[in-house]
Parts: sequence; C-alpha cells; structure tokens
Amino acid sequence: MPAPEESSPYVELDRAAWASLAGQTGSPLSAEEIHRLRGLGDSLNLDEVEQVYLPLSRLLSMYVESAGQLHRKQEEFLHHSYPPRTPFVIGIAGSVAVGKSTTARVLQQMLAHWPEHPNVALVTTDGFLFPNAELERRGLLQRKGFPESYDRRALLKFVVDIKSGKDEVEAPTYSHLVYDVVPDEKVVVKRPDIVIVEGLNVLQPARVRDDGRTGLAVSDFFDFSVYVDAAVSDIREWYVDRFLHLRETAFRDPASYFSKYAQLSHDASVDEARRIWDTINGPNLEQNVLPTRSRATLVLRKDRDHSVRYVRLRKL
Repeated sequence: MPAPEESSPYVELDRAAWASLAGQTGSPLSAEEIHRLRGLGDSLNLDEVEQVYLPLSRLLSMYVESAGQLHRKQEEFLHHSYPPRTPFVIGIAGSVAVGKSTTARVLQQMLAHWPEHPNVALVTTDGFLFPNAELERRGLLQRKGFPESYDRRALLKFVVDIKSGKDEVEAPTYSHLVYDVVPDEKVVVKRPDIVIVEGLNVLQPARVRDDGRTGLAVSDFFDFSVYVDAAVSDIREWYVDRFLHLRETAFRDPASYFSKYAQLSHDASVDEARRIWDTINGPNLEQNVLPTRSRATLVLRKDRDHSVRYVRLRKL
C-alpha cells in the first residue's frame, strides 16, 4: 500500500507538468524580444518562455479576471456603483542575481499581450532606496539592500495609492550606473490594469512599532506574489559570474560607480565579488529575503543552469 502524501498547503509541479498547462497557445514574444528581456546569465529562451512563463501568464490572467468578477459582485452586494476596480498588484521577490528582474520584465510583456489587460506597469523597489548620502549619514551604505536601507514609508504609500485607485502615481527612479537614486526623476504610473512590484524585500512582514502595534506591510496590498528561488550556492556563483561580466562591460564606463573594479585582474575580481556576496548579499538573503519565501503565492525554483525546475503554487 503506497504511503500517503505529505500534507502541504502547496501544489508542486515539475517542469513537464507545469509546461503542459500552456495548452496550445504559443509564445506571444518574438526571439528578438526574448533576447532583449534576458538578464545577465539567465538562460531565457523560447522554451523557457513557452514552458514556464506562458502557463504563469495564463494563471495570472485568470486571477485578474476573477478579481474583476469579484469587484462586480461586491458592487451588486453593496448596491453601489464604485469607480473601476483598482489595479491588480503582483509582487516579485528573490535574491540578488537570481533573475527576478528578468521574470518581472517577461511577465510584464506577456501579460500586456492579453487583450483583457494591455496596460501593465513595472516598478522596482530600487528607487525607494534611501539616497547614498542618506545611507552614509545613517551608517547604512554597506547594508544597501537590507530592509532598513529602504524608505519603507514611501514604498508603502506608493502601493496604497495604487490600490486606492488614484489616476496617477509616481515612483522614484534608480540608476545602476551611478548606484544611486536619480533626483527629480520619476516613473509615472497612469491607471494600469496590472502593476508588478519587483524587489528584494517586497514580501517582508509588517514591522512591530515601538508601542507594540503592528503596521501595514507592502505585501498586504498584493493580489499575487512570486518568489524566484534557487540554491544559495548557485546564486553565489551567478553573482560572481555577473560581476565578472560587468567588469568587462558596464564597469568600464567612467561614469560607473563601480569603475574602480574595471582594472582588477580576473582572480582579484573573483575574490572581490565573493567578498561582497559573503559580507552583504549573502547575509541579506539568509536573514531577510529567504525567510519570506513561504509568504509567496507561487515559487519558481531554478536549477544550476538558471532554468526553472519546478513550480510550487499555494492551494486555494
């Protein structure tokens, strides 16, 4: 007699089972678009898009449609005609170098191809980091990316404004070239159907205030959330590989904050990348990011070659 399956609040599907959910629908993205969306080191190709992201975009589209139906039912229940429903908000979390930015960009493009929701906005939480001068004043420059390095009040207000149905909401802009927030430059979000919020700490629980009360968390306003996952040892190697690639490209720009690394030897670059990971990004992942994985609606688990190996979806 077979042993009973272990009880779990998740449904886990391997890649083949997940890919079969795409049905007969082909990828709406061209090979050129896929190449443009691919991040450093990611193995994004047509197979990955069709087998992983197409089923995910179909699932998300179903959630968006269901939210619209619930909105109409609520109007009927309340005997009141309210403004159009608020945007559907998707949070995407995961480590540095795990590929969450690629996931966010691909989903933005794929969801926008569905006629029911063509206006899909993408906002990264990097813009809500405190400026470098403020981080330095607070002694946090070496903890950039940790929860305390973000203007959490501004980020929460942004998401609250989105879910309040405001016609136009602004978010600050971040430059990876100069490694800082760009003053007076904003991303303007105008009545989108869907908003994707991507960042390291978007699934952080609410903080307990000094008076013992618990405030609101950004994730309280998410309708769906995705955590991009992989073995920590693999992510560390991906970070080193990305650092080496940037040393040969972006770091050579004199305007780059990291131009000082461009002249390092290969071995010195590897050592420096590992030092940064082991002192900043690794501890942040272990202490703050990874513990939020269980809060996600869906987990994309990657293999060593960056391809998604299985999907874990929370049961309804």
